[in-house]
Amino acid sequence: MEILKKDILIALSKVSDPDKNQDIVTLGSVTGLKIEGRKVSFKVLTNNAAMHAKKRMIEACEFAINRTVGGDIEVNCEIEVMKKPENIQNPTNSKLPNIKNFVAVASGKGGVGKSTMTANLAVALVKEGYKVGLVDADIYGPSIPLMFDVQQEKPMGREVDGKQKIVPIESYGVKLLSIGFFADVNQAVIWRGPMATKSLQQMIFDADWGELDYLLIDLPPGTGDIHLTLVQALPLTGAVIVSTPQNIALADARKGVNMFKLDNINVPVLGIIENMAWFTPEELPNNKYFIFGKEGAKDLAAQLEVPLLGQIPLVQSVRESGDVGRPAVLQDTTPVALALKEMAKNVVQQVEWRNNNIDPTKIVEVQNEKAACST
Repeated sequence: MEILKKDILIALSKVSDPDKNQDIVTLGSVTGLKIEGRKVSFKVLTNNAAMHAKKRMIEACEFAINRTVGGDIEVNCEIEVMKKPENIQNPTNSKLPNIKNFVAVASGKGGVGKSTMTANLAVALVKEGYKVGLVDADIYGPSIPLMFDVQQEKPMGREVDGKQKIVPIESYGVKLLSIGFFADVNQAVIWRGPMATKSLQQMIFDADWGELDYLLIDLPPGTGDIHLTLVQALPLTGAVIVSTPQNIALADARKGVNMFKLDNINVPVLGIIENMAWFTPEELPNNKYFIFGKEGAKDLAAQLEVPLLGQIPLVQSVRESGDVGRPAVLQDTTPVALALKEMAKNVVQQVEWRNNNIDPTKIVEVQNEKAACST
């Protein structure tokens, strides 16, 4: 039986573009439709560059054709992403107009490798050609200076447009500021909330960052004063959540995602990074041991309908590289470095999709901070 173009279009009219709430035929998204015997090929135009979204669209098209026209049809569906000419989420921020994207990196609980992921994300972005800054907002437990081997450095000041500004420390091409630069290495930071939040604001707004593509903010664990200060001070492009696969970490990661999704905060969640996804011993590089559970963060991402940005193995070299201040992504060709680079590329993809499809984030005005913290 001959396959007709109209039959294919009828089938594809049952496939909706989730971002536009219309079917892809009505939207005019189906182009280049060709039929050769039992082979059908076409392109679908979309604004969604996310890998999982493209995969779902292809699967939906194949399912619709096979169910409506015939199960023996070979479907070749390509997804073509249409991008806007500018990828700047922050074009009108008068306080920091030269910074394009603000990305918070958060975790529900401590010990999941959030700062390690932030450090490696920053360096990976630099290696991709982006201009990157990093604020260590973990006021009570700053670790970024150690991870970049600059714990003895002290930021200087300089005058910019008549105002004194802090000059960030630079390491591996990343501009850095941390409360760790202003306190003795062995000194405990014992501050009440207002002092901690004021120091965060100073590191962000009183620094000479210059032009940046990304300013990453490494948040402390949990959902507290620092998080509220950040969303009240900056129009965040989005948030990245770091978790291990174990249930206790996933429960807190869920709270972190839900906090950013609250109606009165409404910061896009770019995705979840599953750290310590499996253990691979150096002498058995092809073996995987799921000592913290298998694919827990991957499953959580699917449940919450947010992207999985990467699965990073637990290997000794990651710990060693952090201890000596040389992020593991600089190892270039090792499996963990490749996984970290892929994670960074996925973050960039999600930022591009977010900027092309969602209005810029508004600075939060929290009327009831206790309610805002409740997740």
